Amino acid sequence: MTAIADLYPDVRSIYVSFSDVDRFDPDLANYTLQNPTQSLRSAEDALKHMISHALTNPFVHFRIKDLPRDSRIEIRKLRAKHLGSFVSIEGLVRKATEVRPRVTIAEFECVRCGHRIVIEQEGMQFHEPLECSKDDGGCGRGTGSTKFRLLTDPSKFVDTQKIEIQEPPEGLRGGSQPERLAGYIEDDLSGKISPGDRVIINGILRSQQKGTQVKSTLFEIHLDINAIEFEEKEYEEVLITPEDELRIREFGEAPDLFERIIASISPTIYGYDQEKEALSLQLFGGVNKTMDDGTRIRGDIHIALIGDPGTAKSQILRYMAMLAPRGIYTSGKSSSAAGLTAAAVKDEFGEGRWTLEAGALVLADKGLACIDELDKMTDQDRSSIHESLEQGTISVAKAGITATLQSRCAVLGAANPKYGRFDDAQPIADQINLPPTLLSRFDAIFTMSDKPDAEKDRSLAVHLLRVHRRGEVKLQESPESITAVDTREILRDSAGLIPAMDREFLRKYVAYSKRIIPIMSDEAMRTLENYYVSIRKMGEGEQSSVPITPRQLEALIRLSEASARARLNQIVSSEDAARAIKIVEYYLNKVASDSGKLDIDLIYTGTSRSQREQIYVVRNMIQQMSDEKRGVSEEALIQRASSENIPDDRVRALLKRLSESGEVYRPQPGFYRLTSEERAR
Repeated sequence: MTAIADLYPDVRSIYVSFSDVDRFDPDLANYTLQNPTQSLRSAEDALKHMISHALTNPFVHFRIKDLPRDSRIEIRKLRAKHLGSFVSIEGLVRKATEVRPRVTIAEFECVRCGHRIVIEQEGMQFHEPLECSKDDGGCGRGTGSTKFRLLTDPSKFVDTQKIEIQEPPEGLRGGSQPERLAGYIEDDLSGKISPGDRVIINGILRSQQKGTQVKSTLFEIHLDINAIEFEEKEYEEVLITPEDELRIREFGEAPDLFERIIASISPTIYGYDQEKEALSLQLFGGVNKTMDDGTRIRGDIHIALIGDPGTAKSQILRYMAMLAPRGIYTSGKSSSAAGLTAAAVKDEFGEGRWTLEAGALVLADKGLACIDELDKMTDQDRSSIHESLEQGTISVAKAGITATLQSRCAVLGAANPKYGRFDDAQPIADQINLPPTLLSRFDAIFTMSDKPDAEKDRSLAVHLLRVHRRGEVKLQESPESITAVDTREILRDSAGLIPAMDREFLRKYVAYSKRIIPIMSDEAMRTLENYYVSIRKMGEGEQSSVPITPRQLEALIRLSEASARARLNQIVSSEDAARAIKIVEYYLNKVASDSGKLDIDLIYTGTSRSQREQIYVVRNMIQQMSDEKRGVSEEALIQRASSENIPDDRVRALLKRLSESGEVYRPQPGFYRLTSEERAR
C-alpha cells in the first residue's frame, strides 16, 4: 500500500495472485469468480480508503492474476452461464486499436437553465440525463423540452483500447476455424499490447444487445479486461505432468532415439529419411541468442522443399503444422503479403478507425510456419517474408500505423521446379523458381525428384498399397468377421505405419526439449571449424568459386544445437556436429554443385562462377563477331563457343538469359546483337 501511495499516479494498479485470495478466504475467492463486479468494486473502495490519507480522491485498480490453469475457458466454450462471471482466457492478439479516451464521469449542462448534472458512465453505452431534476436545483424539464450539452473539461476520461484475441493454434486440430473474442482494456493497461502477442486475459464477461434501430434478442459478448499476463516462455501451454517428464527422460536416453523420431514424422510417406531428419531438427530448433550489444542471432531453422509433383511436399507440410506445438499452415497462392505479415484494416471492430491485424507469420511466433506453393506467390508478396526469415520481426508502416511485430518462427516452405518437373539435363539450381535473395535465407534446401527406378518404385508401391489397405481395415466395424482376407495379418504387416511416438507425446517431448539451452563442447567446435575451413580451402585459387559462406556455418551451428536438444543434452557433442554436417553436405551436393565442385553462388546469385565466366565469353563473342546490321547468327556463336569448351545447350541457355536481362536483342530471327547501352560500355 505504501508503494502505490508513493508511486501514484505512475502506478495505479495493485496485483494480487488468486492463490493468495484463496488462501486468505476460499469463500471470498469463490464469490469473486461468481460476482466479480461487486467484489472488485469493494476491493477498490477499500484500497482508496486505505491510501486516502496520502492522496486526494485516488483512482486505483485491484487486479487479479495467476488464475489456476483448470479455471481457464476456451473461447469456443464460453456460454450464457459465464456472463457476469470472472473468467481467464488464453489466446493470440489478432487486432488492436489505437488508445483513445473513454468518458467515465460525464458532466452535462441544461441549455435552458444552465444547471449541471453529473452521470457516471458504465459499459460502452453513453448515458444522457432524462430530465433536469428539480431536486438538485434544476428546471424540471425533460428531454422533450430541453437539451443537455456535454461539458468535456470537467468530465473525467480514461484511456481505453479494444483488442481481439483468437484461440491459439496448438488448440486447433482438424482444420477448425479459430474463434475470436473482443475485449476492452482500460487505464494503465492500455497501449502495452500489440497484434501477435500471446496473452492470458482475466476479466468479466459482458453482453451487449445487437441492433440499433431494431433491437434483437441476440447479444454479442465481450470481455472487460481486469488483468493481462504475457506468455514469455516458449511452449508453456503444453502441459507436462511428472509422469510425462519421466517418460520423456527415458525416451531421450534411447540409443535409437533419432530413428524413432524420424519414424514418427509422416510414417505414411515412403523414404526421405535425410529430409525427415532435418525436419525433426527443425522442430527442436537452435538457440536464440541476444549478444552484449543487443544483436539478436536467430536459432530458428528454415527449410525449403523443392520437388516434382506427387512427392508429398504438401502432405509433409500439413503433418509438420499439426505436429509442432505451435504450427500454422498456409498456401502461398492464397496468401497475400498482408495475410502473411500484417494488415491495416478499417472496419466496425475499431469503430471505423484503422486497426492492425496480425498475419500468419506473426501468429506463428515461437512456432512453425508452413508455407506451401512458395513459387506461386507474386514477387511483392514473397519479398515481404525476407525480414521475418532473417531478423524474426515484421516492420509495418501502413495507414499511419508504424509498428514492429515479432515473428520468431521457423519457416518450412515448399515449391515446384520452374517448369513443373526437374530436368536431368539442366543444373538443379537453374530450375528452382525462387529468387536467390530468398533461397539464401534457408538453412537447408532439399530437392525431391520423381525418377523411374524399378527397385525403388516397387518398394514405394508396396508401401502405398499397405497404407491404403490398413486404412480400409481400420474403417471396418468388425474386421474379424471378414474371412476372404486375414485382417489381423494386414494390421501386423503394416505395423510400421504406426508412429514410433504418438503425436501428443512428440509435442510434449519437443516442448520439454525447448527448456534446454545447449552449449558447444570443444570437440564440436573443432569438428565444425575443421569442416568449414577445409571446404573454404577449395575456393582459394584465382579461378576457383566460393564453396560455402559463413551462413552455412551458422546453419551447421543451429542444426548441431537442435541435435543436442533432441537428445535432451546440455552439451553439443562432436556427434551432433557430424549429424549437422551430414545434412548440409547432402543438400549442398544436390543444389550448390557445379561440375562436381561446390559453388554457393548458385544459391546466392543464381549464377555459378563458371556460368558467369561463360556469360562474359559469349558477350565478348557477340560484340566481336557482330556486323553493323544483322548482328551475329546463333550457329556462328555455337561453333565459336565449342572452341571455348562451352556446350551447345549452354550457349542457347546463356543467350536466353542475356535476352531476358536486356543485354542483347534479336534484330532478326536467329541473330543476336548487343543493345546500345551494352555496346557503349
